[in-house]
Amino acid sequence: MRAPPRRTMRRMPDQSPIDPSLLEFFDSPTDTPFVIEHVSEEFTSVCPKTGHPDFAHVILRYEPRAVCVELKSLKLYYQSFRNAGIFYEAVTNRMRDDLAEAMSPAWMQLITVWKGRGGIRSRVVATSGNVPECWKTRLDA
Repeated sequence: MRAPPRRTMRRMPDQSPIDPSLLEFFDSPTDTPFVIEHVSEEFTSVCPKTGHPDFAHVILRYEPRAVCVELKSLKLYYQSFRNAGIFYEAVTNRMRDDLAEAMSPAWMQLITVWKGRGGIRSRVVATSGNVPECWKTRLDA
């Protein structure tokens, strides 16, 4: 008699690779208020339920107080989510929290626009500070 096939538990990714220490900053070039918008079209993470990859555009919009985020470090920080098993909402809020804590901007919007899966696309918006009215409804790049 043949033994039944052995079931193996699939190890799901976790959030341990996320590394905010990768972020670097430089002094704002002016004390006059201005808005910075960075758009990443190649963000990936992993669904913690299925283990499948998730793909998103990330829009980071903020008014710096004292510092601005350096772009290569921002890219490396985004890439640290690559193997993290994390839901869309947690990704967006984690990024907002990490960036707001490190930069202390006057205000910030972090918007993630997730590719469709099962016919459903998602957009998650996390804010910090008092976002001006003109930016509250502008949820695209």
